[in-house]
Amino acid sequence: MRHTLAVLVENQPGVLSHVAGLFSRRGYNIESLAVGQTEDPSVSRITLVVEGDEKVIEQVSKQLNKQVEVIKVNDITNEETVDRQLLLLKVAADTAVRQEIMQIVEIFRCRIVDIGRRSLIVEATGDEEKIEAIIKSLRPFGIQELVRTGKVAMVRGAK
Repeated sequence: MRHTLAVLVENQPGVLSHVAGLFSRRGYNIESLAVGQTEDPSVSRITLVVEGDEKVIEQVSKQLNKQVEVIKVNDITNEETVDRQLLLLKVAADTAVRQEIMQIVEIFRCRIVDIGRRSLIVEATGDEEKIEAIIKSLRPFGIQELVRTGKVAMVRGAK
């Protein structure tokens, strides 16, 4: 089962390496990772998506909580969340297909952020399903380059 962990850590050099290393030592691949400062500049939030059973995730969470730099670990897998990823995608776009690509971009409420002679760069944000759908829709035109962030997620409501 895929788990989403929200880990609050002290904003110091090497903390991300310690957290990622813990998963590596246990032999678990991190499917997605995003990190950035929170509203408090001394605190960063790491959002991890990992595959594992409940027992393993619980063990890893306990070990993360033992790290000096870790403030709090939350498994938000079963919580109601808002989650997003960012996608930048360069697609081949000569004049014959450019209008068709622009229509797809509009349907997905994405933005074209760069126009080249034979390519466009599309920026999209959304949940994983939306990002996958955009990639699938633009793949037939010829994806030249693609980069996406890891998932970021926030629990809904007053938590």
